[in-house]
Amino acid sequence: MAIVIATLSFVGWVIVFTSTLLINHFELFGLHQVANNLVDRDMLAPVFRTPFFYRFVRHPIYLGFITAFWAAPTMSAGHLLFAAVTTAYIFIGIMLEERDLIGMFGDEYRRYRERVSMLFPWHKLT
Repeated sequence: MAIVIATLSFVGWVIVFTSTLLINHFELFGLHQVANNLVDRDMLAPVFRTPFFYRFVRHPIYLGFITAFWAAPTMSAGHLLFAAVTTAYIFIGIMLEERDLIGMFGDEYRRYRERVSMLFPWHKLT
């Protein structure tokens, strides 16, 4: 059973890294912005797109982190506290991020939000 749980945690990490590469990995971590600033180049306007995982869940990076953090073959009290606190932090981050995405993309993001589940890949009831 420990191997199954450890594999699930590994799958969570694969989801995280794959999801960052599906969008602009360098822009996500601010490297693209820094490079453009160094060479005095303007940033292009962001384009809303939903590659692969983003068609099933709005926040696959957070889903991957939650999966990786909670799928622990040995759940110590410290790891439980870590998983609980980071999950709460992720939910707060989702609220703030979605507010910013609505501000940036408007109705396009609102429609996406209506049809795609936040974290768990199931079809939303409409």
